[in-house]
Amino acid sequence: MAKLSREDLLKLAQLAKIKLSEQEIEEFSAEISDILHYVEQLQSVNIDDLAPTNQVSGLTNVMRNDEVKDYGYKPEDLLKNVPKVKDNQIEAKRMIT
Repeated sequence: MAKLSREDLLKLAQLAKIKLSEQEIEEFSAEISDILHYVEQLQSVNIDDLAPTNQVSGLTNVMRNDEVKDYGYKPEDLLKNVPKVKDNQIEAKRMIT
């Protein structure tokens, strides 16, 4: 399937809803055929002995246990400093229309 036919390219163009000139058809047909040939080469590589790689930076997540800290304030006391309160929550203007 390394060679892309004219009909295949026209079908792709139709699906992508783009119009191609004759020059673009010739140019893209060659370029996409080269890409398909490269993908075929990649598919033939033996990767049976390779482990999946999910990150390559060497960094690891640093996790900590969640701890509840009592700062000595009640939610009601903190809400006294807020301009508008509704149902024990801070009321703000709508930000997304």
